[in-house]
Amino acid sequence: MPHTSTRGTRVHYEADGQGPGLVLVHGTGGDAEKVFGNVFGHFTDSRTVVRPNVSGSGATTDDGSDLTVDLIADQVVAATEAAVDGPVDLLGFSLGAVAAAAVAATRPDLVRSLILVGGWAHSTGPRDQYYFRTWATLLDTDRELFKRFSALTGFSAAALDRFGHEGLAYSLADEWPPAGIGRQIDLGRRVDLRPLLPKITAPTLVIGFADDAMIPIEGSRDLHAAIAGSRLVEVPGEGHMDWFADPSGLIELTRDFIATPASVG
Repeated sequence: MPHTSTRGTRVHYEADGQGPGLVLVHGTGGDAEKVFGNVFGHFTDSRTVVRPNVSGSGATTDDGSDLTVDLIADQVVAATEAAVDGPVDLLGFSLGAVAAAAVAATRPDLVRSLILVGGWAHSTGPRDQYYFRTWATLLDTDRELFKRFSALTGFSAAALDRFGHEGLAYSLADEWPPAGIGRQIDLGRRVDLRPLLPKITAPTLVIGFADDAMIPIEGSRDLHAAIAGSRLVEVPGEGHMDWFADPSGLIELTRDFIATPASVG
């Protein structure tokens, strides 16, 4: 179980495969295995796939203080530099997309290409503030309702029906969420990348989900508008986490993009 250290945190990460680096960053309540366990193996024949756990997830430990975008970005950088020589292709999902964008803006030497999946530029609007505060309140008061709310907003209606009654009951019985998710939700509520986004120079692919009720598609559109030369792909009919069950579409988009990132724009 490899670890590295930065800013008083002990960062756990996974590294598999060989070749140039591909770094995959999970989102709120996820971890290296839960989010990318069925993804990384599709790239290890030609890439060293690095999967860091940011504070609140996996075996990463810190002092328990409030999280910042700078901190989780530095954790991604530390794991990347410990595992592989750069520059790397960097993919972030949800809160991981926030971290990845911050890394690309502040460490352009480290990022060959950037993929932002289900991300957003800022949480300052009324809807986002309302969402994150509701999520946090449910976490503090009723874990089962929190899990139900997360499923109802995280997956599309079609995906939930595909799970069926048994699958949904199984999700309620799962030990998720991790103990550190509250800190990640609090950080999500305070995100504002707008000063950083114009500094991103790496070829960038933004992937948003048209039926996303957790992080609405407008978040991906905002990222695309603020990152010069970026490409936006809007996936129809999918919610924020639908791809967990079948990541083949994301894998294909990622593989095609990192093969020729300079062609974006």
